[in-house]
Amino acid sequence: MTKRDYYDVLGVGRNATDEELKKCYRKIAMQCHPDRNPGDKEAEERFKEAAEAYEVLSDRQKREIYDQYGHAGLSNTGFQGFSGFDDVFSSFGDIFEDVFGFGRSRGRGRSRQAARAGADLRYDLKISFLDAAFGVTTTIELEKLHTCRECQGTGAAAGTAPSTCPTCHGRGQVVQSSGFFTISSTCPHCHGQGKFIAKPCSACRGTGKERQHKTVELKIPAGVETGSRLRLRGEGEAGELGGPPGDLYVFLEVEEHDFFVRSDDDILCRVPISFVQAALGSTIVVPTLDDTEKIKIPRGTPSGRTFRLKGKGIPHLQGYGRGDQIIEVFVQVPTELTRKQEDLLREFEKSGK
Repeated sequence: MTKRDYYDVLGVGRNATDEELKKCYRKIAMQCHPDRNPGDKEAEERFKEAAEAYEVLSDRQKREIYDQYGHAGLSNTGFQGFSGFDDVFSSFGDIFEDVFGFGRSRGRGRSRQAARAGADLRYDLKISFLDAAFGVTTTIELEKLHTCRECQGTGAAAGTAPSTCPTCHGRGQVVQSSGFFTISSTCPHCHGQGKFIAKPCSACRGTGKERQHKTVELKIPAGVETGSRLRLRGEGEAGELGGPPGDLYVFLEVEEHDFFVRSDDDILCRVPISFVQAALGSTIVVPTLDDTEKIKIPRGTPSGRTFRLKGKGIPHLQGYGRGDQIIEVFVQVPTELTRKQEDLLREFEKSGK
């Protein structure tokens, strides 16, 4: 049967970019994938045809040969196309990973012995209001999986080494054929590792990892708040088969303060003043995050009036400067008065009428 032009198969022009090729191929492959079209021979052929076209046109060297000499030129290089799904999912697996973002689930498959990053860890840390405002350097204690010091992560006892799994021959997968289709599954003997450890390391029992205690220094920047997350790269658990370690995520919870309340980067506080101070005016001393500040209370200040101290709030986490401190005064009403004080207040009331 005469093969169709690869550009026509994918529905692209001869000057199509790699991104255009990938987009068009992905659309056809998703539509015609055998899992979506069970028993549909036309979809199966379309799927194989598109895979073959993309395999050629996405390869710069093969594309140049095809553009110059056509299908005959590729035949001279030994390329014969795909005869079945086993060829597509095995020989063509790299392209599935590139286009779809996941590995093969069919065909002969490559070895599962790829390096894998270690697991990320979470640590919840409670800090004081002032430490959150100004930042602090502290330490946290962790228990996590490290690469085994005895076997250096191989999982094998000293003087030995892992050997190729005799069941899957190092591929990490076993394949079962059923007519036209092939199904691969994780090797039950090596659990997908492709390696078999005859004599496991006594320290880690063949896992290549051991639990260790570690103290980690943590620098908390000024201005963090509850819900802030800090990421420490490489402080997670050890990777597998030479993969990098995971990361450590520290989630912060800020304790409440007895006097201050945070509102974005401003801080709020309530300060009592006496009836006399409110009526006649006064100068009072107010606590701040840094020390104390004097503020002037004008004559006739009502309860609930606010005053602002610029730059006395929380440091901005992303940038320079600080928020403000907002002070709300409230007039304290005396609850215990002497007879003389009561008489004076009554006189005051009469004089005001």
